[in-house]
Amino acid sequence: MPGVKTNEREGTRAVLRHSRMSAYKARQVLDQIRGLDADRARETLDLGDREAAAVIGKVLASAVANAVHNDGLDAEELFVSACYADEGSTLKRWRPRARGRATRIRKRTCHVTIIVSRLPEDRIARRRARQTAAGAQRSRRVAGSRRNRRAETATDETTAPITEHDTGADAWPEDAVEADDVITETEAGPLEDSDFETDSDADDGEDADSTDDAIDADDVVDSIEDDTDSDADAGGETKAKSKKEKGK
Repeated sequence: MPGVKTNEREGTRAVLRHSRMSAYKARQVLDQIRGLDADRARETLDLGDREAAAVIGKVLASAVANAVHNDGLDAEELFVSACYADEGSTLKRWRPRARGRATRIRKRTCHVTIIVSRLPEDRIARRRARQTAAGAQRSRRVAGSRRNRRAETATDETTAPITEHDTGADAWPEDAVEADDVITETEAGPLEDSDFETDSDADDGEDADSTDDAIDADDVVDSIEDDTDSDADAGGETKAKSKKEKGK
């Protein structure tokens, strides 16, 4: 008993009539997508290098759209159940040749038909199981990468070097103050004005004391000189008085 004819198969179809290419060229492309899923067939046609692939891709998109809008089927559950190309009308042209002869030119056309149907239940179940496994595998990869990232972050935090507080000793080594020399108000009681004296203030005080000492020394010298002069004057007057008394 013969099987179901190609043009009598169940499914949603799309037909392109009088396409300006030969049926031979269209059949070479149709043989590549026959029996494939709709998505896989679309990818195959998009990556094809033949001119007929672009035309047949439009027919396939039309068949899928008819199945979705007219029959209410899911586009992800469709496959190319049948596809064929029939010969159309042939346009005859003539070309003049030598010695008054003419050569016949045949411009062939074809009718392209693509039928899409819903996948069998077992293939749909296998596809869903494969998608679920792929999703679970991806989830495991994402979870594993997140765990590794958290572990690396925790390792970096535990192995990070402990940096001491920067007191500025590297910038000013001569003016660096050791921690033992610092006296806080809580340890030694309230601070007084003398605690805030700097080295410059102490130097100023020493200079002032030395200046006062120098002034006092000058005063002493002046006073000694004055005393010497007064003693000399007194001696001269005494000698003069003694001479006068001797003269008398």
